[in-house]
Amino acid sequence: MKRIIVIFSLTLFAFIHFSCRQNVNTNEKVKEHIEIENDGVKIAYQDSGDGDTCLLFIHGWAINKEYWQAQVEYFNKRFRIVTIDLPGFGESGKNRTDWSVEKYGKDISKVLTELKLNNVILIGHSMSGAIIVEAALKNPDKIIGIVGVDNFKDFGVAPTEEDKKRSGEAYKKLRINYTLFVQEIANKYLFSPSTDSIIKAKVINDFMSADSTIAAEIAERNDEYPLNEKLKAVNKTLYLINSSEYPTDTVRFKESEISCTLYLVGPTGHYPMIEAPDKFNKALDSIINRMNTVLFESEY
Repeated sequence: MKRIIVIFSLTLFAFIHFSCRQNVNTNEKVKEHIEIENDGVKIAYQDSGDGDTCLLFIHGWAINKEYWQAQVEYFNKRFRIVTIDLPGFGESGKNRTDWSVEKYGKDISKVLTELKLNNVILIGHSMSGAIIVEAALKNPDKIIGIVGVDNFKDFGVAPTEEDKKRSGEAYKKLRINYTLFVQEIANKYLFSPSTDSIIKAKVINDFMSADSTIAAEIAERNDEYPLNEKLKAVNKTLYLINSSEYPTDTVRFKESEISCTLYLVGPTGHYPMIEAPDKFNKALDSIINRMNTVLFESEY
């Protein structure tokens, strides 16, 4: 398959209910459970820890908030941590027809409002790179930083007509035989030689558990989002925590005058937060410290 399929797969495969609280440190401050809905669609979430700064983690395609558990346990002694299931996945509702990035941006805005979150760092995996950009544009006074996880690797690449044709064919295959196509893409592009077999099985199982019709629609709508232009409008430094298995082209960020800082965690698969959690957490720690330094210097 040509480059477009790689781009497609990284975008495609490119998340929180209190019943999961038994996995969270019992010494944390337990917050009042607030039911969150946006236009009648339930948004499941986990809210733990405490602090002036909130880390809001948003999962990628066809997975869920459980993928951030190692980060919750590492960071919730110092920060407030919120993880959500995006509508359409996990324990969140599926009763909607608009699966656009813009709609997901409104979901994040509702979470920020209902939980009274400020000083928020948005961390988005895979397809949620677009979602954190949209959410940052909608909430400039609440968002202090954005962090992409194994995404933005081909930022600035303009798809050719042939690319668009191949992408359309890929989405058709996804809808016609979801199971076969997802397994093919996952095994070919989403794992590395170092990816543990248990992690592979978990990812594939979560893919298979998703509503295939909704999942396909979400992937295609995400691919339509004008990410290049939207990111330019955010006017914030983009921090990336990426696997080195596939290269990240940073030249186009400079060409577009977008500030970008890249952290590599080694040749993991597409899920560095669970494949190399220690390296991932240290990278995110460094990013947070860097953000705090910049904010302090800007105030004084």
